[in-house]
Amino acid sequence: MKKLIIINGPNLNLLGTREPDVYGSLTLVDFLETIKAKYSKIKIDHFQSNIEGELISKIQEVGFSYDGIILNAAAYTHTSVGIGDAVRAITTPVVEVHISNTFAREDFRHHSFIAPNAKGVIVGFGLQSYELAIQSFLNE
Repeated sequence: MKKLIIINGPNLNLLGTREPDVYGSLTLVDFLETIKAKYSKIKIDHFQSNIEGELISKIQEVGFSYDGIILNAAAYTHTSVGIGDAVRAITTPVVEVHISNTFAREDFRHHSFIAPNAKGVIVGFGLQSYELAIQSFLNE
């Protein structure tokens, strides 16, 4: 059984209430239940933190034992050299995801410290971005 983990960064715990026109109205808990039910033959874990160091620690913890990491570091994508370094340091492949199209937003969101070390990047497909990332691991 494949073992994947979704790691979400700051403010993603507010899905369903935060800017629903951008992020949708589905809560994080509801979304995770839906994904786990749809992909019941895969073990899908989840971790969310608003704290950069906790995200780095989780990446290091799972980065040698999981089949894949789906990482939405949110705003830390554009600011955290440390998260980029953590992704580079592990052996588990990482797919960077974003719910919104970061290239249609402010200029500072056009740069990622994660992307150079990721297997791939998926942006702008709403919550479906996570599902596309899952499918990328299934097609290996």
